[in-house]
Amino acid sequence: MQRSYYSNSLNKFIQDDTNKILGELARHHTHALEDLQKNAWIKQIDILKQAFCNYEHGHIFFEFAIPRMGKRVDNIIIINDSIFIIEFKVGSITYDNSAIEQVIDYSQDLKNFHEGSHTQKLFPILISTEANSFKNTIECLHENLYKPLFANKNSFLNVIEECLSIGKEHVICPLSWQSSIYKPTPTIIEAAQALYKGHNVQEISRSDSGAINLSITTDKVNKIINSSKSTNKKSICFITGVPGAGKTLAGLNIANERMNIDEGEHAVFLSGNGPLVDVLREALTRDEVNNAKELGNKLTKKEAAIKTHAFIQNIHHFRDDSLVTDKAPIEKVVVFDEAQRAWNQEQTSSFMKRKKGQDDFESSEPRFLIDVMNRHEGWCTVICLIGGGQEINTGEAGLEEWINSLKNHFPNWNIYFSNSIVEDKNYLRDYSLKEWLRINANIDENLHLSVSVRSYRSEKLSDFIQSVLDVDTSMAKNLYKNFLKDVYPIFVTRDFEKAKEWLKSKSIGSERTGVVASSGAYRLRPFGINVKNQIDAPVWFLNNKDDIRSSYFNEEVATEFDIQGLELDWTCVCWDGDFYFNNNTWMFRKFKGTKWQNINKDIIKNYLLNAYRVLLTRARQGMILFIPYGAKDDKTRLPEFYDKTFEYMKEIGIQEV
Repeated sequence: MQRSYYSNSLNKFIQDDTNKILGELARHHTHALEDLQKNAWIKQIDILKQAFCNYEHGHIFFEFAIPRMGKRVDNIIIINDSIFIIEFKVGSITYDNSAIEQVIDYSQDLKNFHEGSHTQKLFPILISTEANSFKNTIECLHENLYKPLFANKNSFLNVIEECLSIGKEHVICPLSWQSSIYKPTPTIIEAAQALYKGHNVQEISRSDSGAINLSITTDKVNKIINSSKSTNKKSICFITGVPGAGKTLAGLNIANERMNIDEGEHAVFLSGNGPLVDVLREALTRDEVNNAKELGNKLTKKEAAIKTHAFIQNIHHFRDDSLVTDKAPIEKVVVFDEAQRAWNQEQTSSFMKRKKGQDDFESSEPRFLIDVMNRHEGWCTVICLIGGGQEINTGEAGLEEWINSLKNHFPNWNIYFSNSIVEDKNYLRDYSLKEWLRINANIDENLHLSVSVRSYRSEKLSDFIQSVLDVDTSMAKNLYKNFLKDVYPIFVTRDFEKAKEWLKSKSIGSERTGVVASSGAYRLRPFGINVKNQIDAPVWFLNNKDDIRSSYFNEEVATEFDIQGLELDWTCVCWDGDFYFNNNTWMFRKFKGTKWQNINKDIIKNYLLNAYRVLLTRARQGMILFIPYGAKDDKTRLPEFYDKTFEYMKEIGIQEV
């Protein structure tokens, strides 16, 4: 991948003809080159040449790739031990908040994901060419990343020299810096946007030895699809992975690739997770409109939505369309996200009777969905993305129903699965089904994503949360002390206001914060945490800091149903008496009317356990747990419902705020 459109020493850059530089930039620019962009480059070149006309040392990069975001920073300049990340706003008379946030995000991205930048001094600079001069204070945000600085076309060099006056500790080799490893970890929203724009998964995902390369899984699935196509057979493959390992990213990548292979193939990404579908669709639609606007084209939101809605669909709409016809769908490749959440026969039959007027529907959702694809006369491929321990609602069938359906009704399908399905208790508990799979299906380790890349600060977060929920205290202590404490902040507090202050103090640039709680956390209402108040997921996840409905305001709370499959940078996980620690075990309850009731059914206990697993694995960078004190005069919020949970977290080593 070409990291930058143009790269040269400052000395040679000064000597280079402007038209030659412009030609280099235009040659690497993959989109239609508008006059606005060309004129902006010419202005940048002129300003930079004037500023550095007397510089003999240093290096400049134009349009340096920021893979996680699928974007490019205008300029990066390296002088001595300092890296300047520069965002130009040619013609602007103000230092806009959105531009400030943008240059901070670029700098944060380099700091977190670019190995050559981890320990270097990073100075974000916003140049609004026609703005008034700004009195800057050079101040470090954290670990050599400095607060954004502001300059116009005349004051730019003064700002650079002020930064350099801090002192030179060493000299960075620009070429070594440029070629150092990049390990981007995009949010699922960023990944969907980048893939949709035409970036490939290698450009936006990690490829280091510590994380299983998502491209390997994609390649494996593509081989299965091509084999099905060449042999005219039907196939189904199950991709498994720990929370945050990139299953949804892998699915989006496969659907995106196969959608583009040929017009007769067609592919679609399906999910029963309503909030995920709504958020991704809205994000892609907004992106399409903004991209068109930047190119000087007019595209309405409605027009943009038609295309994005075809790429990502709600699984229930796909199911309902298939009820009114017995024809095969147009898609030959279908990706089912969170397939473990598909409904069992009882739930499906009940829904069909109540909502669709079908009294004799005797099929589970997995069986029906496979049957729909089975209508194809020739080949087709179904890809099921399976999260272990992710079933969180009544009627969710888990993996068992998919395997039972294949075993009992579709003997001619080729089945591919990862070894985790038969080895990990969180995927498949039925021993006879495991044995049937071993005999009748194809096992492949490349279909399992074993390392969490959501919480890029520590790949051990998923293991840590598992040990906390398993009450494996010694394991939890060990993982926290050795793998999380110094790199992935986790704190606990009894004060909700302190929790929100902590979130605000951690967020830099557009890093997103939010408050999350279990859908059964009814007795957090005294703190203003009302889980019955439904959020608008696209607004909560996508709108900016000025919108009181967005996650940034920490007013509206998201539950496990809202946030499963999505993520935030920093979270406050609010703990209630529905799931509390007592006598070295977890207690499971639901609130009904005016009191708590014990949960006795194992499957309902499992849903609640998984709900907290989802909540505790949503934060990419760190989280704070809010466990209230309780109240002796309120039987629904007695101290004993909270104190032991708080003490358990403290015993593990989590510090109090």
